[in-house]
Amino acid sequence: MTLSPSDRKQLLGSLITELPKRRRTKPVTGVACGDFQDWVKYLPVQTVDLLILDPPYNLTKTFGALKFQARAEKTYTQWLHQVIDQLVPLLKPTASIYLCGDWRTSLSIMEVAREFFYVRNRITWEREKGRGAKSNWKNAHEDIWFCTMSSEYTFHVDQVKQRRPVIAPYRNPDGSPKDWDESHGGNYRDTHPSNLWNDLSIPFWSMPENTDHPTQKPEKLLAKLLLASSDKGDFVLDPFGGSGTTAVVAAKLHRQYLSIDLNKQYCLWTLKRLEMAKQDKSIQGYQDGVFWQRNSGK
Repeated sequence: MTLSPSDRKQLLGSLITELPKRRRTKPVTGVACGDFQDWVKYLPVQTVDLLILDPPYNLTKTFGALKFQARAEKTYTQWLHQVIDQLVPLLKPTASIYLCGDWRTSLSIMEVAREFFYVRNRITWEREKGRGAKSNWKNAHEDIWFCTMSSEYTFHVDQVKQRRPVIAPYRNPDGSPKDWDESHGGNYRDTHPSNLWNDLSIPFWSMPENTDHPTQKPEKLLAKLLLASSDKGDFVLDPFGGSGTTAVVAAKLHRQYLSIDLNKQYCLWTLKRLEMAKQDKSIQGYQDGVFWQRNSGK
């Protein structure tokens, strides 16, 4: 994705850059450029239905002009604790939370998350990408921790089923398919989702959603989280918005959203993607109300 000078001029007018003068009573929606720590002081309490928390992992990583420096595990845990502590007052008692990390960062996530939330599960997704390692196993997966504020929360299992080819097409005595569907395109079964995701591709250069962001999540991944743990009209907060995947998917699925990021270039990419989403609401890999396997062409 590229931004022309005319794109930047047009999009800058839609970017939220000024903090409210007082704490709001209704959610702020859109794309905000700034530090979430400044914004939390003005956002309304107990209004967030779904929090997507994808902070920098405990790695030395450059995000445009900004750089996150790896630190001792204890220090990173303390930093993550401070982040979550500021966000908790914004969450509804029925809110769900997804925290992203790699295998090392997950040590800190688990320690902090169980202090604030009910930890429900850990999703592991295969990135199908990663640097080779000569003296260790190649790191090609990430974790997403599923948490809730209480025992009352939203989870729509029927909206996140995965369509898989039937390997053993058993039939009933009358010859009809047994727990699977027969079609001209093949034999499929819609299965309940598990906590092991191997159907996701990192956005690559020919996909419309692709940007130069170094850690961009695929829209298909966010679609699973939003469909499972929110309803149309719900408010979704992403305080480390990056290139805007959460905001874009929320718009496509008719959720309210606030995406916050320090990097103005990333915020402009988000706004550009939101403009594109008005014309094309499709999500790669999600069609007909189900998620298809990786590289299925759907």
